Amino acid sequence: MIGQALRSLLFYAVFYGQTVVLAIVVGLSAMIRGRTRFGWGVVLYWIHSNRFFLRWLAGIRTDISGQANIPDGPCIIASKHMSDWDIFALLPAAKRPAFIAKKELIDIPFFGHAAMAFDTIRLDRSLGGEAIPAMLQEARAALDRGARIIIFPEGTRKAPLEEHDYRYGIVRMYEALNVPVVPAAVNSGLFWGRRSPLLWRGTARACFLPAIPPGLPPEEFRARLIAAIEGETNTLLLQAYEEGLSRPIPDDMFEKFEALKAGNPPGPASGNTTA
Repeated sequence: MIGQALRSLLFYAVFYGQTVVLAIVVGLSAMIRGRTRFGWGVVLYWIHSNRFFLRWLAGIRTDISGQANIPDGPCIIASKHMSDWDIFALLPAAKRPAFIAKKELIDIPFFGHAAMAFDTIRLDRSLGGEAIPAMLQEARAALDRGARIIIFPEGTRKAPLEEHDYRYGIVRMYEALNVPVVPAAVNSGLFWGRRSPLLWRGTARACFLPAIPPGLPPEEFRARLIAAIEGETNTLLLQAYEEGLSRPIPDDMFEKFEALKAGNPPGPASGNTTA
């Protein structure tokens, strides 16, 4: 445990240190010249170097599959979100990604300039009922520029085997933009959890699934999206569990894994799903 804590601390020092420096470099470049090959090259370096440091400092390997399911043309990639690792999996596969991000993140100096240079789409909840229409306008513009939109349909990171909570923003986007939606599943929260100071050895996996075509009735689309993401996410989680986890497994998580093995996956949360 002490050894893994020290390895985690070393990774975090490298991760946050280079993230701050590279955000300033890319932000300054974006302020002067906007989107450039140099800026995107720095982003790719940041992704691949962090994968390298995760592997050799913290013992977290990366496995990504299903990239052939991403269409050549415009599309939306709708992914489960458990960890910062998810960014390292999703961005390179999208080739020209356009993330949905909260306005508060865009307001961060240098980071915001860098993000806006790479087709980031703002979600400004202070606009109330106008937040989604404004986001959709920016999303259409990003698709016109050749970007592929990346969105986390639950709006936040979820712990492994937590009840899911899919918001209706993805449904409105699907209806308005009329492009395929590629579901994506991850198991990364088992190894790099939200708000966790410790990283755990293992293989973080992401899987891109067959695209859902445009034009389906909204509720049919939503049901297919949830079934695809949650079904494959549970498969990835159970695979890691059966391979053996290096992390401690609390009693409640153990019970959820055993229920999943018995064919009883977690259900939907009872909270708000309208935003």
